[in-house]
Amino acid sequence: MAGEPVYSKDGGVAARESSLGRVESERELSFGERAVGLNFNPSGDNLVHELKQRAAEFIDACDEARRTIDDPEVKRMYLVAITEAQTAQMWAVKAATWRG
Repeated sequence: MAGEPVYSKDGGVAARESSLGRVESERELSFGERAVGLNFNPSGDNLVHELKQRAAEFIDACDEARRTIDDPEVKRMYLVAITEAQTAQMWAVKAATWRG
């Protein structure tokens, strides 16, 4: 519902949903949240939000690890994992919203 708060893990209000189903952030989104388009959910579907949130958490973990590594090959591996997580998230959202 429009104007409803979206809560962060610590229970604080992280954002509010607009009338278009987009989440209007009251804080800066994390890298992972931006990568999965967490603020775009026109249907307001709870499963879509959960799938995107979980993918964002995984992506954030990979991004954090990537930033602590000097080995370029390991950095590349983390980047591949991030890309594949984005792909998996998109397919999961497609499945969750499929109206066959």
